[in-house]
Amino acid sequence: MDGETVERDTTDVVEAAGHFRIYLGAAAGVGKTFAMLSEGHRRMKRGTDVVVAFVECHGRPSTEELIDGLEVIPRQVIEYRGSPFEEMDLDAVLARRPTVGLVDELAHTNVPGSRNRKRYEDVLELLDAGINVMTAVNVQHLETLNDAVARSASTVIRETVPDSLLKRADEVVNVDVTVDELRDRLRQGKIYAPEKIEQSLANFFRKGNLNMLRELALRTTAEQVSTAASEYRRNQGLEQAPVPEKVMVCLSARPGTERLLRVGARIAGRLATNWYAVYVEPPDQDNRHGDPEAFQRMEEYVKLARDLGAKTVMLKSKRVADALIAFAQQENISHVVFGQSARSRFDILLRGSVLNRFLSEVRDVTVQVVPVSKAKR
Repeated sequence: MDGETVERDTTDVVEAAGHFRIYLGAAAGVGKTFAMLSEGHRRMKRGTDVVVAFVECHGRPSTEELIDGLEVIPRQVIEYRGSPFEEMDLDAVLARRPTVGLVDELAHTNVPGSRNRKRYEDVLELLDAGINVMTAVNVQHLETLNDAVARSASTVIRETVPDSLLKRADEVVNVDVTVDELRDRLRQGKIYAPEKIEQSLANFFRKGNLNMLRELALRTTAEQVSTAASEYRRNQGLEQAPVPEKVMVCLSARPGTERLLRVGARIAGRLATNWYAVYVEPPDQDNRHGDPEAFQRMEEYVKLARDLGAKTVMLKSKRVADALIAFAQQENISHVVFGQSARSRFDILLRGSVLNRFLSEVRDVTVQVVPVSKAKR
């Protein structure tokens, strides 16, 4: 780990990169796929070359009707553990080279044997090839919201996409319906099969959870619009860009640290600013051999931080607090995220803590302390 983010190199493809539109919704059934297919028909009628690269109907007649009349790229069939699975045929879409490709379920995990592990990686290849892409995803699949949704919905969202995809998007369209209308659609069998309706109404589709998801979807879209507008004003010289606020997340190899990263990414998103994931190692430490489990966790945290849009920074110092203080002062950090200490109060009183030292030395900084529970493996 060298502590520096390796950015996706788009130097040679920026001019040819495809236009990227994301239809974002609070939950299944709000109409994301319907809106995407409807737009595909509108563009086709205007003479645009549109294909359905992958759309899953889930037995919904209205979706099936909308696919009718659009060119559909045949799916690739992959054998896995003796069973056939259908995935988007990335090579076929690239060979066909349409002007616009419609790709549903952005957070989908491809079956082993596919070229890419995640469908969003397939989408990035299409965009880099100059193909415009319209896609759909639910807000609970955004990586930074994983913890919040899991707590509210009492469920685990296993398929996620990095929030950096929203920054990559040229447009984010929020597809919104009221909570009562969405629950009515569920009762009418327009979302899930009849045997799943009552269970869904009592769990994920209960009113409180849907209100929370709807608010998250609206806020996420608003943040993206605000960021895009701010960048446009700066690029056009319409106003002097203010001094941006900066966010720093203090990393450690403790289990559960990924929660700090998600909190930091959400703060940075609300502030429309860049952020840092910072960790400090003693100059002579070798985690790879001394503590391989901690080394592996830190590798995962650094990768997650980069996926969430952070710049990762490794500092070498025997004094963790001194290194973090110096970095925060040097970079004019305005918001800092710490994990709650796992040490006893007596030990903290006896030996001091990094957090207390930081608070005593750094002024005019907002500090958020996040409880860190041991991660389930």
